[in-house]
Amino acid sequence: MDGLGRLHRPGDTPVHRLPPQCKLVATGAFVLAVVSTPREAVWAFAVHAALLAVVAAIARVPPHFVLRRMTIEIPFVAFAALLPFVAQGPRVEALGVPLSESGLWAAWNILAKASLGTAASILLAATTEPRQLLVGLERLRLPSLLVQIAAFMIRYADVIVGEMRRMRTARAARGFQARDVRAARVLARSAGALFLRSYERGERVHLAMLSRGYQGRMPVLHEAAATGRQWAAAAAPPALAALVAVAAWVAAWMVR
Repeated sequence: MDGLGRLHRPGDTPVHRLPPQCKLVATGAFVLAVVSTPREAVWAFAVHAALLAVVAAIARVPPHFVLRRMTIEIPFVAFAALLPFVAQGPRVEALGVPLSESGLWAAWNILAKASLGTAASILLAATTEPRQLLVGLERLRLPSLLVQIAAFMIRYADVIVGEMRRMRTARAARGFQARDVRAARVLARSAGALFLRSYERGERVHLAMLSRGYQGRMPVLHEAAATGRQWAAAAAPPALAALVAVAAWVAAWMVR
């Protein structure tokens, strides 16, 4: 789990000690509150960001840790940057460039909500080990088969990445360099070989599990029961976010 483990930041803070199912529900509820916030309520998004900053401070997750991992949302940023130029409707000028007013609001809406949702997910991963996330999903009654598939994906993702690196090293040792489209044939063969190796590894793992008595359900290694106090602590940020979203809608309605 080294790959996903890089998202985890070990610690012994109140956020780290919360059961994983509490943090999963809290993160989902917070994202729903953010998505439900009207885009015109800029102040509300500032409050949402402040709530995340408080959680990050309690969890002792530094800002640069979160910001560095938020590069995953670059495709959303690129898409949002195009909207003011291609959207229809009334135009406004910025530095002599005509921009769509509705496109600007749409771009802001995507950037604000995507950034807050991404930051919330990063904080969840930073304060919860991958194995504990799976335990939390199981405690939330997610189908056992889906939990097992996710567990194997996490466990063997680094194995597959390592296999890809060894294949790349082998190609380089033979003088291969992907300079133009002619390299596609070699890369396609490498992808096919990687697929076959992964499939064969999966078959061997499944046979090994059956020989050890596997009957469709993995044993529960850790119990993660949550108390009422822990549920209340986890519910505080999303509850405040929901109140902010409601207040934003009420303020927008009163203005109209």
